[in-house]
Amino acid sequence: MYTVMLLPEVVKTEHILKSVCLKREVALEIFIPENLLGNEQLNLLLLNDGQDTGALQLQETLNRLYRNFKMEPLVVVAIKAGTERLQEYGVAGMPDFLGRGSKAGAYTDFIIKELVPFVQTEVELPINGKRAFAGFSLGGLSAFDIAWNNDNYFDAVGVFSGSFWWRKKDLKEGYTDNDRILHQSIAETIAKPELKFWLMTGTEDEQADRNRNFIIDSIDDTIDVIKELLKKGYERPHDICYYEMVGGKHEVPTWAKAMPAFLCWAFGRKITPID
Repeated sequence: MYTVMLLPEVVKTEHILKSVCLKREVALEIFIPENLLGNEQLNLLLLNDGQDTGALQLQETLNRLYRNFKMEPLVVVAIKAGTERLQEYGVAGMPDFLGRGSKAGAYTDFIIKELVPFVQTEVELPINGKRAFAGFSLGGLSAFDIAWNNDNYFDAVGVFSGSFWWRKKDLKEGYTDNDRILHQSIAETIAKPELKFWLMTGTEDEQADRNRNFIIDSIDDTIDVIKELLKKGYERPHDICYYEMVGGKHEVPTWAKAMPAFLCWAFGRKITPID
């Protein structure tokens, strides 16, 4: 007697979570693979800027990776940004020079205290695998900060064209690279969070070059994040993956192209060799 194993088919459901922490309703899309046997290891990915899943072709990408046996079962929770995105995303407790990111602490509380418990109640099967948080641009900065300070909830973080320029001073106010907020946060963290990092930039993310070294700032800022991580004792490639896309721009189509690489890095299927 033979058992026919069906490939997972991704189903999208939409939800509204009334958040006490944010004092607003948060719209979510949850992508869950069907046709699971129930004994699989089920992973979780939280995704900032979840309003872009259509342009990201996320559902199609997930189904393609499953069809090609590239990825382990994964629940993706896409969190749609609200009208105060520039206040809710950022580094908790450290707004930038314009006061943006003032509600990043409340957004962190929403993720940890409200969203994670909600997801576990909505998903029938236990989420017993790896947990990651990812985002794009400012949403990537937010994902990094939340995972960095909550490694008991997350195993990995993915950042696409992250806003690692986030700074305490304007460029015309005597700015130096020491004014970058996330870099400072990493350096001043005493502990070494149990995390792995996937950081992506595009060679055409922008044209700005603060220090005139012929390398765009988004690449410089990301490389400097990696340098800070190396100082903490993380190692490449075991703990840190840097993906630089030639021709990649600061836009959703670029991030859509990079998404399979991130998903396979974070949740790639492990092939057991046959003796």
